[in-house]
Amino acid sequence: MPSFTHTPFEVTCPPELTAGAVPERYPVVIVGAGPIGLALAIDLALKGVASVVLDDNDVVSVGSRAICWAKRSLEIFDRLGVADRMLAKGVTWKVGRLFHRDRDVYNFDLLPEAGHKMPAFINLQQYYVEQYLVDRCRDFPDLIDLRFRNKVVALRQQGDGARLSVETPFGAYDLTADWLMACDGSRSALRDMMGLEFSGRLFEERFLIADIRLEDELFASGEAERHFWFEPPFHEGQSALLHKQPDNIYRIDLQLGWDADPVEEKQPERVLPRIRAIVGDRPFELDWVSVYTFQCRRLDRFVHGRVVFVGDSAHVVSPFGARGGNGGMHDVDNLGWKLAAVIQGKAPEALIESYNEERVHGADENIGHSSNATNFMTPKTAMERIFRDEVLRLAADAPFARRLVNSGRLSLPCSLEGLSLQTPCDTGAPVKPGTVLPDAPLLKGNRSTWLLNEIGGEFCLLTTERDRPMSHDLPMIQIAADASAGDDCLIDLDGHALRRLGQGFTYLVRPDQHIAAAFVAPSADDIATAHQRALGAGR
Repeated sequence: MPSFTHTPFEVTCPPELTAGAVPERYPVVIVGAGPIGLALAIDLALKGVASVVLDDNDVVSVGSRAICWAKRSLEIFDRLGVADRMLAKGVTWKVGRLFHRDRDVYNFDLLPEAGHKMPAFINLQQYYVEQYLVDRCRDFPDLIDLRFRNKVVALRQQGDGARLSVETPFGAYDLTADWLMACDGSRSALRDMMGLEFSGRLFEERFLIADIRLEDELFASGEAERHFWFEPPFHEGQSALLHKQPDNIYRIDLQLGWDADPVEEKQPERVLPRIRAIVGDRPFELDWVSVYTFQCRRLDRFVHGRVVFVGDSAHVVSPFGARGGNGGMHDVDNLGWKLAAVIQGKAPEALIESYNEERVHGADENIGHSSNATNFMTPKTAMERIFRDEVLRLAADAPFARRLVNSGRLSLPCSLEGLSLQTPCDTGAPVKPGTVLPDAPLLKGNRSTWLLNEIGGEFCLLTTERDRPMSHDLPMIQIAADASAGDDCLIDLDGHALRRLGQGFTYLVRPDQHIAAAFVAPSADDIATAHQRALGAGR
């Protein structure tokens, strides 16, 4: 019996089907009420932009699906207002252990330093994340129109938007969007309607996902960890992964090989013996089973006129490294402020093209890491296997060999350094344009706060210079070692912020908390020029 009860959402008649309704045109229509579509709707609402969210279902996702949420995604969720619930429910972890056969090769700590609000990772089933996001959407009744069991069946692009045909239990209707956001997942219907195809690699490898409910603790340390085995004794010649989730649920991924029959492998008589080989005689219940094929593919472009693809509708990777759901959240973080700025007349429409530039770059980085992990995990030739096994043998004692081990490079935000919106930097600033602003604990007046809770959602200047630079229209935040710099400064009592940001620098920070420019004693013109560049001027 599944551990999560799927309660259907209310399905209401859309206003277009009420008597005397006048067809409406909406600034943004989002197709897909998964984590990506819901998060994008919230991000836009926080900036005052209304959206309609269409989904052909009326429940959150079935099965745990994406479970590993990385530090950067948690920072984004925090800005959207749902991170506290996720942290309270999720299983926090930061240690990964690698095994080869029955040998414990080495372990690694993903967040070895203090001074960060968010942990390296939490494990939390996708259905909880979706439920929390739906609840958060309800906080914006005038800005987010959630429409469940509204299935898009046709799409007609227009020069200044898109026309959608939608089927519902109450009848069919049409609506027009200035901007259409395709957040409808890896099997995107909108992508098919537009005749777009993925390019990339479909690997000849299949894995079984099994979620089991187990009361016993499987980790000897007593702490949640990520365990990955190459050729474990309980699954000879293949690979395996183990994660702990809330509700005493464990996620087990087992390599099956390309010849495995996906339908047969999901049958209990095939699954249960594999699980017993891992957990032994402990009683357990099967919660969810799926079989997936490794693939690392993307659209050539994510922006097609007024139709924008976000998350799995734009790109897919193998799950090792937790780069799927997290990569989609990075898409949302990148797109939301740009779309709002264009709709509100603060930036040219060309700014949306920078989403394509920056997130194609991010997708390629994720695809590269995912492809390399797949090649290391599933060597195709005798020489590749000899290399892999020798690396694993050396990794126990040789740090250089550990850098070659690849069981999935775990999700990190990519750098946008050198791309078009960033102002080149030669100031020696420790945080380069294009990277995410690092978090740090601070004191604001007589209360504790975090740097990333003070910045985000709008452009601002962040300075560690004693003399504040001139800027006539941007908010400014100053960080100092003590209160002598002024009563309105943020105080860095622990030294984390000044160590990470350096002393004597000023940063232009984008609404998505990425650095757009770094200066020493900038003039107002320097700041204005960088600000306009970050808004897409001249594209």
